[in-house]
Amino acid sequence: MPVPDLTESPFLAACRSLPHDRIPVWFMRQAGRSLPEYRAVRGTGSILQAIAQPDLATEITLQPVRRYGTDAAILYSDIVTPVHAIGFGVDIVPGVGPVVEHPFRTTADLDRLRPLDPEADTPYVLATVRNLVAELPVPLIAFAGAPFTVASYLVEGRPSRTYTNVKTLMLTDEPLWFALMDRLADLAIASLRSQVEAGASAIQLFDSWAGALAPAHYERYVAPASRKVFDGVCDLNVPLIHFGVHTGELLGAMADVGADMVGVDWRTPLDVARTRVPDRCALQGNLDPAVVIAGWEPTREAAADVLRRNAGHLGHVFNLGHGVLPETDPGVLEQLVAWLHEQPTGTR
Repeated sequence: MPVPDLTESPFLAACRSLPHDRIPVWFMRQAGRSLPEYRAVRGTGSILQAIAQPDLATEITLQPVRRYGTDAAILYSDIVTPVHAIGFGVDIVPGVGPVVEHPFRTTADLDRLRPLDPEADTPYVLATVRNLVAELPVPLIAFAGAPFTVASYLVEGRPSRTYTNVKTLMLTDEPLWFALMDRLADLAIASLRSQVEAGASAIQLFDSWAGALAPAHYERYVAPASRKVFDGVCDLNVPLIHFGVHTGELLGAMADVGADMVGVDWRTPLDVARTRVPDRCALQGNLDPAVVIAGWEPTREAAADVLRRNAGHLGHVFNLGHGVLPETDPGVLEQLVAWLHEQPTGTR
């Protein structure tokens, strides 16, 4: 099967603020637990076990593109896949999230973060990417967890609401903190490069929990490692997207580390977000995922407001402000994609 020509992709064009013929849209956590076809094939066990099966991961990645007609696909994987693959000791517990058996605490734990060899450590990821590039009619988005968010899991040992352990390490042992961030940046670079070299057409770096930080702490303790990641992949010449939650006060800083596009959650209106990033930076977002639960009419009204606030800017990819919620009716998202594709595109 020939590889599709993606030179006319509205998603790739919007990432670079170039003209395109329809409003591009994709959804974070596109498959998730909301699609019945996902539940039918997912099976039991950890998501990490599903990721390690290329045929299954390929099918799960394809499902939302088939159903919704989205303008991009995102690889079915997880931000802890690299640290799991190198044997750090992390698993994803259903209903909890990433859990670390022995959390990161001392300099000795740096030895548990050896370099990632994608061909040897995550060959299943590369096999999935190659499968998808051969089948997808739209670009595939590679992704990785940003150093801070991955560090949050490794240090806290599980999802946290306060991040007290990670902030304590950050504020009391800077040499160890920066050494940890440096190792995690290297892991992200190796993983992302391997995905793009296998055929992915864009990158999204998920700094999901960066919004837990004050701007000054982000600038000092987090931005350097994220900048290292973007610097380490910029020669690949694919669009670079940076996303976090509760990051309204960090949008400018998140753009400044090297992103072409910044994801905006639903808490910050898109027109306000536009004033917080450089003119060169495109935006992604930002419909509240909970609005979709309310049905089509509230969803259409909220989506129209997002487009109104975008005001015809070419640099906009429509998305939710975070992932699709498990109880989402797929039919509403189908209507949303069809409606968006009928709306006029940006002009400036």
